[in-house]
Amino acid sequence: MKKVKEQFITYITEYQTEEDLRSIPEFLRKYATRYHHPDFISSDPVQFPHRYSSKADIEISGFLTAILSFGSRPQILKAAERLDAIMERQPLAYVLSEKWKRDFNGDESFYRTVSKSRMAQLFSWLYEIYAEHDCMETALLKLPDGTPLQRLCRLFGVSEKSPQKKLNMFLRWMIRRNSDVDFGIWTSFSPKDLIIPLDTHVSEIAFRLELTKSKSYTLNNAKVITRALAEVFPEDPCLGDFALFGYGVNL
Repeated sequence: MKKVKEQFITYITEYQTEEDLRSIPEFLRKYATRYHHPDFISSDPVQFPHRYSSKADIEISGFLTAILSFGSRPQILKAAERLDAIMERQPLAYVLSEKWKRDFNGDESFYRTVSKSRMAQLFSWLYEIYAEHDCMETALLKLPDGTPLQRLCRLFGVSEKSPQKKLNMFLRWMIRRNSDVDFGIWTSFSPKDLIIPLDTHVSEIAFRLELTKSKSYTLNNAKVITRALAEVFPEDPCLGDFALFGYGVNL
């Protein structure tokens, strides 16, 4: 993975002549098209919610998988596979059964910095949502007006000021439409309201492409990069995520 990322950085650096910079939109379209493809699924954490067909199961699997999506990709997939097995491949039934109280007990690590007690807290939030609502989208619509990210942060009581890469990735999965990778099952929200899931690699590539003047890992920088991508993909700025991140992962 490290070698692949180094090759991509080298490519971008060589590509970035004054003349070629005028072709950055073409570059983004080319690689977004290349990696916005069903083949992307088998090597990405999005494969886990793709195992399900019901809306609630997709939401639950997608949310928990997104929360675990940090660190090396093989380890992410291993942890998500273990979680899927614990849920007996029935996410909604597992949440409502409250078996998670037994399975996730104590401060022992489940995956890296995510402890079992933290997982139990996440399942408790999910239980409250699905005990009252048929889906998470309905729960979000009950909240005061705001962007999808603001609503999701309020629903789970987390900061609205951090980049929230995991939540933005989950939102991308739920909201982007007409996609071979993402689900588009939350029809009450627009893809235009999404923010790119920002990590250090995406920030580095966006900086080298002059989509931003900063490499900072902040919500503001994520918004700056998203606005730049919206100039190329006005109806669907997060399609650019496949160009910035997907290239490095799948080369």
